Amino acid sequence: MIHIDVTDEQTRVPIDEERLRTAIAAVVGSGSRQRATISLAVVDNATIHTLNRRYLDHDYPTDVLSFVLEDDQESLGGEIIVSGDMAADTAPQYGWSAEDELLLYVIHGSLHLIGYDDHTATDAARMRMEETRYLALFGLSHPVRDSAPPAADTCGKMPQPLAEGCLP
Repeated sequence: MIHIDVTDEQTRVPIDEERLRTAIAAVVGSGSRQRATISLAVVDNATIHTLNRRYLDHDYPTDVLSFVLEDDQESLGGEIIVSGDMAADTAPQYGWSAEDELLLYVIHGSLHLIGYDDHTATDAARMRMEETRYLALFGLSHPVRDSAPPAADTCGKMPQPLAEGCLP
């Protein structure tokens, strides 16, 4: 059983909780875990900036953070935090809605929870393929993005059990 709590603490992007829960359940359910408890918080840039600085020592807002709290091969516990402000600001660059951009962040953070990484070009390409696969479940195509992997100094410096999610 996968239990997902959603909290909306921002005002810029309308939240379709069922859509976001479906995305998390699809990604997390694709793994070997029998149980999962995931919390999703949709926040503003100020909040995610504070969290990014506190937990990763990165002094800027980001699009998504994910934290693995428990992973014992049968059960997964984690948190995903996404920025509604970032989605609203970024979506027009890719010609889709802020709601779709936010869905991408949720999928990306969920992939981090189940062990995907994007620190090398190979890992980033693999994650992008998985994002594309899950976006297709919602009738969406992955927007065209720069194919360069995230800079090593902006992703992945969080000690386990915490893991950061970040998009290039």
